[in-house]
This record gives sequence, C-alpha cells and structure tokens, in this order.
Amino acid sequence: MDAALMDKTEDIELRLLLDAIYRKYHYDFRDYAMASVKRRMHQALEQFGCRSFSLLQDKVLHDETMLPQLLSYLTIQVSEMFRDPAYFRAIRTQVIPHLRTYPSLKVWVAGCSAGEELYSLVILFREEGLEDRTIFYATDINADALKKAEARLYSQDRIANFTRNYQLAGGKSSLSDYYSAAYGGAIFDKSLRKRVVFSDHSLATDEVFGEMQFISCRNVMIYFTRSLQDRAIGLFKDSLTNNGFLGVGSKESLRFSLHSSAFEDFDRAERIYQKRGHI
Repeated sequence: MDAALMDKTEDIELRLLLDAIYRKYHYDFRDYAMASVKRRMHQALEQFGCRSFSLLQDKVLHDETMLPQLLSYLTIQVSEMFRDPAYFRAIRTQVIPHLRTYPSLKVWVAGCSAGEELYSLVILFREEGLEDRTIFYATDINADALKKAEARLYSQDRIANFTRNYQLAGGKSSLSDYYSAAYGGAIFDKSLRKRVVFSDHSLATDEVFGEMQFISCRNVMIYFTRSLQDRAIGLFKDSLTNNGFLGVGSKESLRFSLHSSAFEDFDRAERIYQKRGHI
C-alpha cells in the first residue's frame, strides 16, 4: 500500500475511533483539529502496543479502564502558574477595577487542566481583596486533571518558573507564602480552594455554565476546529453577564468567530474581551 493510501486509511480509522468514543462515552473529540489529535494518538498507539487505530478502538470499546488513560493523550495538560505574566498583569490593573464594582463575582476557568491558571487567579483575587466575594468554577473533561487540580501539588522543579512568572505578573507578596514543601514537591495552601467549585464540563457537548463576570480559557480552543471554537465562544457569550470579560490569551482570537460582534476589544494585546452591554 502506498503512503498516500495508508494515510487515508489511517484518517478513516481515527475518525471511526473518535466516533466510537463519542457514541459509547459521550466525550466528543470529533471537532478537534485532526493534525494535533493524530499526532497525540500516535503516541497512544505506541504506549498501548497497538499497530492501528482500529486495534486501539477495539481496546477502548471493550475495556472501560482504557478511556481515562486515553484522555491524557486527547487533552493537553501543559500549563504553568501565571503563564504569560502580562496577561495576569492586565487582569490586575485593568479588569479588577471593573470587577470591584460587583457585590459578588463568579469566575470560570474553562479547561483548568491541573489547576495552575486557577490558583494564579485565586491568588491574584486574594491580593486584590476580591477572593471572599468570588466563586471560582474550574472545569475540565479530564477527571485525572481535576483530581490533580484539587490536590494542589506541583513538582519542586517547576516552582522557580512559577515564582518568576508571579513576580512579572505584579505579585504583591512572595509566592512562597502560598505553598509549603510536601511529598517531594510544593503543595499550595488548601485555603486557596475554599471558594472553588470543580466540575466536569465539556465545551464540545455541555451547555451554558452559570452567569459569570469573568471567564478565562487559554490554550484550549487552539486545538478545536472553527465550528467547535464557535460553539465554545457561544457558550462563553451566553455564560457572561453583560459587560463581563473573556480572556482567551495571545494565541487565540475572537476576530473570525460567529460571535465576534457580541464582544469588543478590552486589552487587544492580551486578547481580553468585554461582552457588549446590549447583547
């Protein structure tokens, strides 16, 4: 079989595998960017000793313990605290003054992964005196990622980078005030999660999530097709109160979205948008 035909066969098998996962487990990756999914699923093939996506499909359909393992390949779990410090500095200096005007706040961290961005926001809100009037909703489709987020434990070798980012983001204290050494790593203080609700939520299949004043979803939609990006941004639009804020990060944009007219630029460089008041 020539290379082109093999590639076409593999694409067919991959789509059948994703369809099988959706039909049996209701996790929908069919509108994820195929090049990225294919690259990561090749790693899964090697890990599980399968010669083809069809053989992997057979395993997933007949062994329910396979899915949680496979989700670690289908969802990207790479983040860091105060990643892209300018983004958090913009939240602190520009968004927070608006949020201060609300008596209570809801913040949604969509695709929270292992909690790095979530706890960055909780620390920022604490330092700005808004934590006690805020509920943070942290969602992901990966149950293992949510468990890691709840555990608040990060390897020691990541802390130097976290600390550098925190300082560049305008941190008002020392990051070491928020964690202690434990289990060979650094465990962040349990008080940081007292206002956090963790929940399984899929941007591909689930519906609107509360009435939020601020939503942060970065480095998630880059793995979606345009139609799934539109679905996710539509969810964010409908989940935000009028004049609420949406941060998508410098690698993503609402410019070509079906819902772009519902938002206006708030910080163009950091891709923070504000929902128009009349929507």
